[in-house]
Amino acid sequence: MRRTLPRWSGTLAVKAAVFITVMCCALAALLGVLVHVSVTNQTVGQARDLALARLEDATAAYEAGDPLTPGTGIDPAGLPAPLRSLAAAGDRGTMVDEHEGRPTMWAAGPADGGRALAVAVDYSQQARTIDGLDRAIGWSSALAIGATVLVGAFAVTRVTRRLHTTAGVARRISAGDLDARVNDPRTRDRTRPQDEVAAVAAALDSMAGSLQGKLLAEQRFTADVAHELRTPLTGLHAAAELLPPGRPTELVRDRVAALRTLTEDLLEISRLDTGRERLDLDTEELGALAERVVRASGTDTAVRVVRDARVETDRRRLERVLGNLVTNAHKHGRRPVVVTVDGPVVTVRDHGAGYPEYLVEHGPQRFRTEGGAKGHGLGLTIALGQAEVLGAQLEFRNAPGGGAVARLTLPQAPPDGRTADRE
Repeated sequence: MRRTLPRWSGTLAVKAAVFITVMCCALAALLGVLVHVSVTNQTVGQARDLALARLEDATAAYEAGDPLTPGTGIDPAGLPAPLRSLAAAGDRGTMVDEHEGRPTMWAAGPADGGRALAVAVDYSQQARTIDGLDRAIGWSSALAIGATVLVGAFAVTRVTRRLHTTAGVARRISAGDLDARVNDPRTRDRTRPQDEVAAVAAALDSMAGSLQGKLLAEQRFTADVAHELRTPLTGLHAAAELLPPGRPTELVRDRVAALRTLTEDLLEISRLDTGRERLDLDTEELGALAERVVRASGTDTAVRVVRDARVETDRRRLERVLGNLVTNAHKHGRRPVVVTVDGPVVTVRDHGAGYPEYLVEHGPQRFRTEGGAKGHGLGLTIALGQAEVLGAQLEFRNAPGGGAVARLTLPQAPPDGRTADRE
């Protein structure tokens, strides 16, 4: 089983801090080892030269029969066994060892009778020097690592803060706020160096501007086409009413009515696209409102009220949303169609083939249908747009047992039942 890491461990700041800390520790360890080895070799070398020089003097005094100086002796107590064996074999050598509780540099050479002539030099000062150096290296490395991590974290935090700002603007754009821009100061001042974050921010702002222009042009085109169609459609409808009764007349009137519905849908979509729709809020009983919508649709739809709720909403817009969902369920699904009210949640379910995969993943798209379905894809598009105006959440999914499920979650009315108008 793969171990799951905490979410904070994936942030760029944490990764950069860990990288900086590891590199600083490695560098401090390398420099510390180099300094320690260099100073230790120098200190030990000086102590060894001093011990060997005293051994030369002691050897000369021993061969001349003169008395040995303090710290010098034949096979003295405490002489390390390896060094004693080396001297007995006829060689000279040095070795650091503890003697009488203190670090001692020993130098030994051969004497007559297979014995060892040895000199003991106090090594305490040199040992303290090396220990002090090691402590200084440790403290200085810790301070250097801490200072480097702080400076690095500050620098990385500035970059990540700009990245978070850019990501936030991208999320606002994806949510529909096409006026959102990063406006990174580095992109406005061309004399300043342009780093990668500024390049991303500039690209995002350029993309948002281009997208906004294209969407506004599309919205204007949709609104203009719908407005231009209204006048000839009105005349066409009046002319169709003057035709004599018969099957051809019914077909003409049916097509004119469908074209008028399409034109009105396009006008409604163009108004929703502008984002300037005004709500007329009132407190409504959700169960009773759902029953009115079903009666007005003239369809065989069951209404189940599991738990009724009072919601503060725009009645006309909510009826439009539920009416479109019920109509779509009967048009593209199969019976039975059930509207369920459970608190502020209204669910419309049919028992047909379900929603297309693209609709479940990306939501309804105007003028797109699949599987030979008839229609223009505007009913669910309008329902989703009106739900957003209401501040509600409309979700589309397919039921495990088959059928399409539309789930509308509405904001509940405040306890005191107050109403208000809002933009």
